[in-house]
Amino acid sequence: METNTIQRTKQTLQKTERISGSEAIVRCLLAEGVKTLYGYPGGAIMPVYDELYKYQDKIHHVLTRHEQGATHAAQGYARISGEVGVAMATSGPGATNLITGIADAQIDSTPMVCITGQVASHLLGSDAFQETDIVGISTPVTKWNHQITKASEIPEVMAKAFYIAKSGRPGPVLIDITKDAQFEEFDFSYEKCTHVRSYKAIPDTDKNALSAAAELINNAKKPFVVWGQGVILSEAEQEFKAFIEKAGIPSAWTILGVSAIPTEHPLNVGMVGMHGNYAPNVLTNECDVLIAIGMRFDDRVTGNLATYAKQAKVIHFEIDPAEVDKNVKTDVAVLGDAKASLKAILSLIDKKSHTEWHQKFKDLYAIEYEKVIKNDLHPTKEGLTMGEVMNEINIQSKGEAAIVSDVGQHQMIACRYANFNQTKSNITSGGLGTMGFGLPAAIGAKMAKPEREVVCVCGDGGYQMTIQELGTIFQQKAAVKIVVLNNDFLGMVRQWQQLFFDKRYASTEMTNPDFVAIAKGYHLNARRVTKREELAEAVAEMMQSKQAYFLEVCVEKEDNVFPMIPTGASVSDIRLS
Repeated sequence: METNTIQRTKQTLQKTERISGSEAIVRCLLAEGVKTLYGYPGGAIMPVYDELYKYQDKIHHVLTRHEQGATHAAQGYARISGEVGVAMATSGPGATNLITGIADAQIDSTPMVCITGQVASHLLGSDAFQETDIVGISTPVTKWNHQITKASEIPEVMAKAFYIAKSGRPGPVLIDITKDAQFEEFDFSYEKCTHVRSYKAIPDTDKNALSAAAELINNAKKPFVVWGQGVILSEAEQEFKAFIEKAGIPSAWTILGVSAIPTEHPLNVGMVGMHGNYAPNVLTNECDVLIAIGMRFDDRVTGNLATYAKQAKVIHFEIDPAEVDKNVKTDVAVLGDAKASLKAILSLIDKKSHTEWHQKFKDLYAIEYEKVIKNDLHPTKEGLTMGEVMNEINIQSKGEAAIVSDVGQHQMIACRYANFNQTKSNITSGGLGTMGFGLPAAIGAKMAKPEREVVCVCGDGGYQMTIQELGTIFQQKAAVKIVVLNNDFLGMVRQWQQLFFDKRYASTEMTNPDFVAIAKGYHLNARRVTKREELAEAVAEMMQSKQAYFLEVCVEKEDNVFPMIPTGASVSDIRLS
């Protein structure tokens, strides 16, 4: 027994090396396979940046123009790659500027590790220059956070940070490191984390729950699937496709779930939610079995909970037990990883077609096409519509582009009309609805997958919230294609003001700058389109460019997004006009 202990001690000693805390941070990042991180330097994190300077050939640091841009870029990187995004900032305002991106990552289950510098440990609580309690501030919007005051804590805490961020239901983690811990030397060794006591990343799947779910599905006359991002996060796309094809179930998506199966798949019946498609919303309240997979019954999906799918038996495939019965009462909860659960239930379900039930979706789609879709994609009015711009992008990209959208009317149009042939192709801010998300997230997505075409679709409002990241695009030579749909309004708010506030357009009309001139100031190729006959050529020019490209399309000022479920209404009360 003593000999084994001595041998283990010798092995551990052989693996250690005396280095500073700041170098240990960089070594930990390398051990976790980090090749790119986004950040902004400052006094309290300067020792780590000094070490990064020595490792430039191994880790590419991207200097964003604002710390919020760093978090959104890390999100875009994570969402398209499935890896952990990394952002770094200094203390005080640098750290607090990360919060919006961290909150966005938390609600959208994006794996991210944020590293912040902090004042020296003996100054904590003294209101020192640029001291902020970032651990206290970030606690409600992180999956886990921790403050390091001793260099010796760094390896274990960093290993836990990456494990917690990626495992189970992913999310953001923040690690705050005092400046003295960055300078302090210690004997460094690193071991990846594979478990944390009292933290169960993936709950066990109950075989009885699988059997009960299969029985409900097999006996259903009008089954309906709503899937979310959980299918993508668990990389269950193939298992999901096999499941719905065998069971023959019409399936609709939340905005974060789209692209798990191709847009043109015959069982893909469109988007649910406030601006979703007509058929899946109306028929939610007619199905007899509702199968939710990797989604959380967000209020934008359910509308009025008092009237949501009350006639249906509800099956919920979910990795996070806290989401079960939180909003919608579940009849059968299948806890566990979606990939494993769908694989396990496949042999238990019968092959079905549900032809008559599918026809109902087709009939309602025909109504929506005539009243909404046709006018969006092929308008007869003089002004350009957001829908026809997306349609032209579809034509030029052939459904292979990753679409990164900001938040607003253009976001709903992009989600409704973009064609996706590949998974992880729709990157947007879902739960938090963060204006300013699009441009920096597109940078991260393009840097993670440089071989993919990345198109950023923004409105004129959200675009200006992070417009400074054009500097990052220029410096990094990131070939992002940027499309601003300019209606000189905060469009989504204006739509609500038109429909529900008697057209009192309070503080929503915008006097915008010359966007093309600004883009050219950052040395980007740029063009403005104001007429329909210019659109196809301009989009083709953009898509064929090997460099970053900015395209402004001036669309109708008072164009609305329909269908629409008014706040507090039932999903079956969806409006087509």
